[in-house]
Order: sequence, then structure tokens, then C-alpha cells
Amino acid sequence: MTSATSSFPQRLTEIDQLTRSDHTFLTEGDRCFFLGDYTARKGFAYSVTNNLIINFKKPMSVRGTPQWPHKERAIAEAAGALANALGPKNLQNLTFVPVPPSKAKTDPMYDDRVRRMLFAMGTGLDIRELVIQEVSTTAAHESETRLRPEELANHYAVDPQLVMPTPTAIAICDDVLTTGCHYRAMVSVLFPHFPDAKFYGLFLARRVPQPPEFEVVDIDF
Repeated sequence: MTSATSSFPQRLTEIDQLTRSDHTFLTEGDRCFFLGDYTARKGFAYSVTNNLIINFKKPMSVRGTPQWPHKERAIAEAAGALANALGPKNLQNLTFVPVPPSKAKTDPMYDDRVRRMLFAMGTGLDIRELVIQEVSTTAAHESETRLRPEELANHYAVDPQLVMPTPTAIAICDDVLTTGCHYRAMVSVLFPHFPDAKFYGLFLARRVPQPPEFEVVDIDF
């Protein structure tokens, strides 16, 4: 557990051969990076990463309540951490594309937290909502049924008004890397438009698997 006085990680770690199997749909050629480790079902007090992610993901229904400032602070902190981790050169060279939220823009629960985080990283950056989700779906962390990348991609559409100028390095951005489904779905819809671009995944955290629980029994020999 991380102490309460610790700060959110400011350095990116790349998913490698040891961690790729934790994220079902990632392939060997995928280059994905994350800042912290998020442990599901452990609560905000478990670690600084859990604290930030839980506040970052607070639903739009908390707007106007005492919980809302926690969400705003989490977005600002995440923006600062990611900007520091990337550095000025990468900030200028990448085209940042947020993974669209599970709710359509017309839905009252539409939450553009990732887009807001990206714009809070600084001015003059190439940030484009290239991919839009046209219908509302149940958020992955709220559903027991997980879509495959090809199923999720059916809900996505590329905004033709934002494809120019042609990006050369695309950073697909989301809050938590779980199965890798959203990342793979994003690549599948963007690649036909930008076949020469390099694709990267940028995440505030990756979900770490919990170790299995074993029953302790007494054995007499």
C-alpha cells in the first residue's frame, strides 16, 4: 500500500512481456504505457493511484455535490502527471486522441474527463476527438458482459472533419488499461485512415490482477 503522503506516479512504464498477458487483447506489437497500478475493488485508500482513478471516474451525477471538486482535482493532477512524464518533445510530436466515453454526447451522463485532462496538459497541443461513439453503452467497469474489440469498434466512427493534417504518431489515451479492448478497437478504426502512423497507448493506470486466494488447511502426515 502507498502512504497517503505519496504523490501520483510521474513516470511512464511500458507494458512488456511480463505484463502483457494481464491485458487480454493486447498483441505483441502494441506499445502501451501507464503511470500507476490500479487495484480493483480495493477502494480509494488502498493507494494514491486508486485514489486518483476513483475520483477521476466519479460519474456526472455528482456535479454540484461535495464530491465534484475531487473529480476536478483528479483531472488536473492527472494532466500534470502525464505532461511531466511525456516531456515537451513528446507533447509536441504526438497527436492525442481520447478514447470516447461510454455515453454519447447527447446523454446526460456523457463524461469527457479524458478529453478535459488532455486539454489541461498545455496549450498548442494536437488533441483531436477523432473517434466518436454514436450510441450510449454500459461502461466496461459497470458491466459483467465484456465486449470484444471488433464488437466495440462497431459503435465507433471517425470524424472526417478532423483527419487532416495527417498525424504521424497517434497516442490513444484512456484512464485505465484493463483488457486492452478499447485500445484495440480504437486502432482498428483509425488504422485504415492513417496506415503510416505509429500508434501508442497512454494510460493513467493499468489494472493489476489480484493474486488468487487459497484456503489454508491443516494437513497431518
